[in-house]
Parts: sequence; structure tokens; C-alpha cells
Amino acid sequence: MSTLRKKKQARRSGLASVALVVFGLLLTGGVYAVFNSTSADADTSTYSAAQIEEGKNLFVANCATCHGLDLAGTNAGPSLIGVGAASVHFQVGTGRMPMANSAPQAPVKPVVFTEEQILSLAAYVASISPGPAIPSDKYLDANGEAANGGELFRINCAMCHNVAGAGGALTGGKFAPALDGVAPVHIYEAMITGPQNMPVFNDMNISPDDKRDIITYLKYMEANAGPGGFTLGSLGPVSEGLFVWIFGLGGILGIVVWMTSRAN
Repeated sequence: MSTLRKKKQARRSGLASVALVVFGLLLTGGVYAVFNSTSADADTSTYSAAQIEEGKNLFVANCATCHGLDLAGTNAGPSLIGVGAASVHFQVGTGRMPMANSAPQAPVKPVVFTEEQILSLAAYVASISPGPAIPSDKYLDANGEAANGGELFRINCAMCHNVAGAGGALTGGKFAPALDGVAPVHIYEAMITGPQNMPVFNDMNISPDDKRDIITYLKYMEANAGPGGFTLGSLGPVSEGLFVWIFGLGGILGIVVWMTSRAN
């Protein structure tokens, strides 16, 4: 009897361990979803039925060929389920979408749609499934703390975009674009949607106020040109070293040649 009781207890303890692990995973996922949804879930109640219907018509006419009528994606384009209004507003509002042709990365182009049409497209996509919403204007005024924003930018962004936001090359023909002249709303949307190779910085990574500080830093850098003369694109030691080799050493060699020709 004691042996049978021990076997039953061992079986129950094994099942209990599995149940405990499953419960822990579900709890962790639920907590993450709750925290993430505080900034990510779009409030579809802010969109009117007419706006969503207009967005649907625009989507069917201009986007469904690549992304599918059900937004699930095709071989020519990714799924838009869960991307939210912010992603649509960023991609279409910067002219990256619709893409002109297949390429490693969608470049900035002249915007095809009006702002009203872009908001309608964003409303339609957000109405299908929740995702990151278009940010509030209070985080886009560039009146935050530039010093804190600069520190956060150097830690999280400068390895790709350069410390001055001048952009940089990546692998596979891709690149981190320059951030000079980019609208604050698009900077914020890029942080919360992670376009191209960019990682996503949700509110658990960088708070909305910190995102505001980063925008403040970038706009400060944009408004205050480098005081040291030629910026050389603000691309850092590569362009500076190339300038020294070509013009510095080239100039010295030119003077040496001129002096020896005079002596002869």
C-alpha cells in the first residue's frame, strides 16, 4: 500500500509541476500584455464608421495587392495584423508606402496620400486588430529634457543612426536613415513600431516622457549647427579621416612637389 501511495504522490507532484509552469507562463504573458497594451492598443472608438469605410476603400485600391484583402499578407508584402495605426501613419506618412519597387528597404519618397486619407487608412487597419496608436501631441512638442534625451539616444540609437542622427550604413543594402528634418510624430512612431531593421521601444523600454526627451534632443541638434566649421556630414571619424588624407596630406604633397620644382 505504501508503495502504491508513493507512486500516486509522485504522479500528482509531476502533474502539479507542469500545471505550475503553465500557470506561470500564462500569468507572465498576461501581465506583459496588460503593460504593453497601455500604449500599444489603439482606441478604435476615436474613429468614425465613415472614416474606417474610407480607409477600407483606399486599402483595397492601393494596398491589398501586396498585403491581402484580409491584411494577412502575401508573398509580396507582410501581414498588417496588429501593426496598429502608428505603423500605417509612419509608413504612408513618410512616403515609404506604397513601395515603388522591390528593394532591401523602403526609402523615403514624396507622400502619395493626403493627411486625411492617411488617417483613414490607419483607422481601418487599427479597426481590424489593436496595435500601437498614433502618439498624443503632448509628447511631440520637443519641450522635454534634451540632456536626458541625448543620453538615451547615444545608448539606444547612435550605433545605427550616428550620435548626431546623421544615419549610417547597415548590412544587406539596408541603412539607418538620417533623422534631420523628420517630423516628431514620425520619430515617435518609429520608436514604437520598429520599421525596417529598427527594434521596437515600447513604454517598458523607453517611457513616453523619455521618447519626448529623445525628440527634444534631435530637434535641438537640428536647430543648432555644429560650431566647429565643416561638419562633413556629421558622419564621424571615417569622413574626417578621409578628408585629412585627401586634402591634408594631398596639400602637403602638393607643397613639397611645388618646392622641389622651384629648387630645380
